Amino acid sequence: MKQNVKCSVFLAVFIFLIPAFNFTVSSQEKGKFVVVLDAGHGGHDPGNRGNGYKEKEIALNVVLAVGATLEKDDRYKVVYTRKTDKFIELHERGSIANKAGADLFVSIHCNSHRSQASGTETFVLGLHANNENFNVAKNENSVILLEDNYKANYDGFDPNSPESIIGLTLMQEEYLDQSLTLASFVQNRFKKILERKSRGVKQAGFVVLHQTYMPSVLIELGFLTNNKEGKYLNSKKGQDDMAKSITTSIIDYKESLDAIYKVSQPKTIEITKVTTEVEEDKSYGDITFKVQIAAGSSDIELQPFNFSGLDQLSKNKAGELYKYYYGNTSNYTLAQELRDVAKGKGFDSCFIVAFRNSESIPLTDALKVDTSSN
Repeated sequence: MKQNVKCSVFLAVFIFLIPAFNFTVSSQEKGKFVVVLDAGHGGHDPGNRGNGYKEKEIALNVVLAVGATLEKDDRYKVVYTRKTDKFIELHERGSIANKAGADLFVSIHCNSHRSQASGTETFVLGLHANNENFNVAKNENSVILLEDNYKANYDGFDPNSPESIIGLTLMQEEYLDQSLTLASFVQNRFKKILERKSRGVKQAGFVVLHQTYMPSVLIELGFLTNNKEGKYLNSKKGQDDMAKSITTSIIDYKESLDAIYKVSQPKTIEITKVTTEVEEDKSYGDITFKVQIAAGSSDIELQPFNFSGLDQLSKNKAGELYKYYYGNTSNYTLAQELRDVAKGKGFDSCFIVAFRNSESIPLTDALKVDTSSN
C-alpha cells in the first residue's frame, strides 16, 4: 500500500483582463434564458394526417410537456407561440420570438411520406442541393397559403419555388453554428438515449426559421405515415419520451453556452493565493483527469487569453462539438483543485472528466480503479 502523503498546492496570484468575443449579448446575461416553443400547425391547419393522426395535436402535446418542465427551472422563461388548438400564421410565430428577445426558438413538427420512411431529423435554416430537404420545407411552408394575406406578409414568397428559398438564409447565417449545436444535441439524444432512428441534422429553407433572429431549429419527431412510428408518436409514452429528450437537449445546450459566454465578457478577475492541505495523494495510474470548461461548435484557438488566462489547455471534436479541457493529471485530488481554479476564473459549469488511453470513460468507473499498486 502506498503511504498517505501530505502535500500543499500553491496557486499564484494574478490579475488579467478577459478579451471580448463577438457573441450576441442576449437575455442570458440579463437574466433568464428565454426559450420560445412553437407547436407546428393548429386550428384549421391540422398538419399531416398520416394514419389518421393529427400532427397539430402531437406537436402541441410535446411542446406543452417541454415547457412544463423548463418552467420548473428558475433559469428559464418559456414563451409559447400557441398553447391551444389555434391557427398562428408563420410570420406571427417569428414575431412572437423576436418580441420576447428569445435566446432560442424550437419548432416541433411531425413528418410524412408516401412510403414507410421513418426516423427523426432536426433542421436548421440553410441551403443544400437536396430535393428531399426541399420537399420537407415545401410541405411545412405551404401553410402560408392558408393565410388571408400571405403575398403581402411574405413579400411574394412562393413555397413551391426553389428560387424563393435562396433569400431565406441570410438573416439566420450568424446563428448557424449555435443552431447546429442544438440540433446535434437533439439528434444525439434521440439516437443514443431513446434509440430512435436518426436521419441526422439537415439544412433546408423553412419560412418559420427565417422569421427569427436567434438560434433556431425545427424538429421533425418522426413519420406519422409509418405504421409503427406513427402509433408511438400518437401515444402518451411516445410524446413524453420525445418531450423529455428535447428538454434535456435544450438544458445541455444552454449549459454548454454558459462557459463560452463567460469567456466573451470583458471583466477583471483576481485569483488569490490558495493553500490546500491534501491528506492523501490519490493517483490513478493510467487514468487521466481533465476539467471540461467549455463546449460549442466554434473551433477556438488554445491560447490563455481565450480562456480567462488558463493554460494547460486541450480540446477534441465529437461530432459537431468541440470540447475544451483544462489540466491533465492522474491525481484526482489535484484535478479537484484544478476544477476550483477554473470555477474561480468564471467557468461555473466546469466539471471533471476521465480518460483511459485517450478514450473518455465515465468518471465513476475511473474512481473505482484500485490505486494500491500505483
